[in-house]
Amino acid sequence: MAASNNNRSDQESDENNSTRLYNPYQNFEVPIKSQYLYKLPTSPEYLFAEESLKQRRTWGENLTFYTGTAYLGGSVSGAAVGVFSGVKNFESGDTTKLKINRILNSSGHAGRTWGNRIGIIGLMYAGIESGVVAALDRDDVWTSVVAGLGTGAVFRAARGVRSAAVAGALGGLAAGAVVAGKQVVKRYVPI
Repeated sequence: MAASNNNRSDQESDENNSTRLYNPYQNFEVPIKSQYLYKLPTSPEYLFAEESLKQRRTWGENLTFYTGTAYLGGSVSGAAVGVFSGVKNFESGDTTKLKINRILNSSGHAGRTWGNRIGIIGLMYAGIESGVVAALDRDDVWTSVVAGLGTGAVFRAARGVRSAAVAGALGGLAAGAVVAGKQVVKRYVPI
């Protein structure tokens, strides 16, 4: 009898490490017996064991993340450039209402333009990086550099071979610098 109680307490302590109790009625101040509490897992659950072994985002999450952040960053940068362009285009007889209208129009136009261009670069980068990771079955610094190189080359391919080569080299250097900067921040900045 004592051995079965010890076994039961060992099982409960194992379950407590990987689950947490959840009471759906906790905000209603209703006394609930502990048998009606749910045991929820504390770590993500995966459908297949192979998914749990990989510690990276899926290609769809990558695509959404890179495209969205690139579009947002491009839109904000373009809007800032548009504000300066709108202020630069003021004329001497403009009223305050007209000046505000110029600023809003130019920042909206530049924000959309920059956001779309840089969002497309993020889309191409995510697609190429996911393709390289799927082909080589590894994710390291070099996959990011290859993805940056390919993105720059594809983005400027319509302007000729020389322009594509220069843009590819710049894209590879930029991707390498971002990955190296991320590693430096991880190592030296206490977060």
